[in-house]
Amino acid sequence: MNLNIENKNAFVGGSTQGIGRACAQTLAKMGANVTLTARNEEKLNAVLEQLDTSQGQNHQYITVDFEDQQGLQQKVNSLIAQQPFHILINNTGGPKSGPIHKASPNEFLQAYNNHIICNHLLLQAMLEGMKAAGYGRVINVVSTSVKTPIPNLGVSNTTRGAVASWAKTMANELAAFGITVNNVLPGFTNTGRLNEIIEARASKQGVTQGQVAKQMASTVPAKRFGEPNEIAAAVAFLATPAASYINGTNVVVDGGRTKCL
Repeated sequence: MNLNIENKNAFVGGSTQGIGRACAQTLAKMGANVTLTARNEEKLNAVLEQLDTSQGQNHQYITVDFEDQQGLQQKVNSLIAQQPFHILINNTGGPKSGPIHKASPNEFLQAYNNHIICNHLLLQAMLEGMKAAGYGRVINVVSTSVKTPIPNLGVSNTTRGAVASWAKTMANELAAFGITVNNVLPGFTNTGRLNEIIEARASKQGVTQGQVAKQMASTVPAKRFGEPNEIAAAVAFLATPAASYINGTNVVVDGGRTKCL
C-alpha cells in the first residue's frame, strides 16, 4: 500500500486548533510540506514550530481571514508562484448554533462565503498545479449533518450539504486528471466547536455541561467522543496515492453514531 506523500505540498485550513491542527501534524509526520493557515499569527507560529521536519520538510504559514476573500486569493496566488500544491484540506469553523427559522439571511451568506466560496477559490487557484502533477487530493472536513441534519445547527446543516454537493460535482469533473475530491464527516469530536455546542445545549436545557456531554457520548456506539487525530488519520489516508480510486464520497468518522448508511 502506497502511503508515501513525501515531497507533496499540502495546504491545511483552520490549522491552529482541533481537527485542522491534527491534520497538519499528521501530514507533516508522513513527509508532506505543510502550509498552515488561520487568522492568529501567534498560534500559527506555535503550530509551525511543532511540525515534524525529520524528513527534510519545509513548512510555512499564511495569516488570513476567510472573510477577506481578496486577501486570501492574493496570498494563495503568491504561494503558488513559488510552488504547486498537491493536497488541499478545506477546514473552516462552522456557523454558530441556533434554529434555522431564526437565522438571518446574512448568517447564510457568511457561511456560504466562508465555506463554499473559499473552498472554490482555493481549488481554482491550485488546480493547474494538480493537473500538471497528475496528482491532486481535495479533502473537505465537513460534518455528519451531510447525512442527517443536527438539531439546532440550521445554518451549518444547510451549508455543509452545499459543500458536499459542490465536492461531488467537482469530483466527477476532475477525476480524469488524477484529482480526487472527498468529504470527511466527523462526529462528536473533542474540539472547541464541540465545547461550544455542549455549552449552548446546557444553557438551553438548564443543566450542567457535564450532563450534556455524558448524554451526547451515550448516543455514540463507541460511548466516547472522537479525538482530532482520529479524524486526521482518515483525512491523511485520502491524501495518499493508496486512495487514488476513492472519489466523490463521504467518509463518516463518528464512532458509529450516524444512523443511516
